[in-house]
Amino acid sequence: MAGVEEVEVVVAHNERATLRVGDVFLKVDADQTRLDVEVEAMAIAPIPTPEVLWRKPPALALAALPGTALGRLGEPSTASPAAWAAAGAAVRKLHDAPLPPWQGRHLDGLAPRLDSECEWLVTNGLLAADLVARNRRVAEAALRPWTPVFMHGDLQLTHVFVEDDEITGVLDWSEAGWGDALYDLAILTLGHEERLGHVLAGYGTDVDLDVIRAWWSMRSLLAIRWLAEHGFDPAAPGCEVDVLKARM
Repeated sequence: MAGVEEVEVVVAHNERATLRVGDVFLKVDADQTRLDVEVEAMAIAPIPTPEVLWRKPPALALAALPGTALGRLGEPSTASPAAWAAAGAAVRKLHDAPLPPWQGRHLDGLAPRLDSECEWLVTNGLLAADLVARNRRVAEAALRPWTPVFMHGDLQLTHVFVEDDEITGVLDWSEAGWGDALYDLAILTLGHEERLGHVLAGYGTDVDLDVIRAWWSMRSLLAIRWLAEHGFDPAAPGCEVDVLKARM
C-alpha cells in the first residue's frame, strides 16, 4: 500500500533485535539492564548520540542518525582518513569524560573466558590448534592493569556515523561503563588495521600497539562461538577468523 513504511531487520538474534521503520530504529531487548545502560550512557556521553524518541520496555525507539556508518567488518571502508581521524577524536573526548556512575562488567573475568573459548575452538575443530595458541599468546598482553575510562564497550565501525568527515553520532551503548581505552580503539579498527594510524592521529596520544593487537586477538577468540551460534559467519572474508590469521 502507498505510504506504508517497510520494516527492515537490521540485526536479530535470540537476545535482542533492531528494526528500522523509516527514520525510526526500534530496539527490542529481553535484558532491561542493557536498555537502562544504553539510555543513561547516551544521556551523559559528551559526543553525538541518537535522539531517544520513546521507551516502553522491552522496546526503545531511536531517531535515525544522518550520514553513513564508518564501514562494515569484512568490507573495505570508503570513509576518508579525515573521517577516521574524527572518529579517533570523538573516542578521545569520550575517554576524557568523567566516569559513568556504574562500573559495568564487560571486561571482567577475561582470563578464564579466554581459556574456555580457546579450548572449545580447538576441541570442536573450528580453528587449528596452532592458530588458537598463537593468538592466545598475543591476547595475553591485554590482561594487564589499566586505568578506567568512560568506555563505549562495543565500538564497532558500524556504530559510528559520519557525514562530511564529521561524526554525526555513535550507536549501541548497552555495553558502556568503566573500561580500557585501548579496547575501544581496537574494536573500532578490528579488521581494518590499515586505518589505525588515522584513528590514532585523531585520538592524539601515544598508545601501546601491542595491546591493541592483543585486543584484536582477544575479541576475535571470544566472539567466534557466539557468532556461530547466533547465525553469523566469523569465517567470512575480513572477519574474525581472518583477523586471527593476520597474527600468524
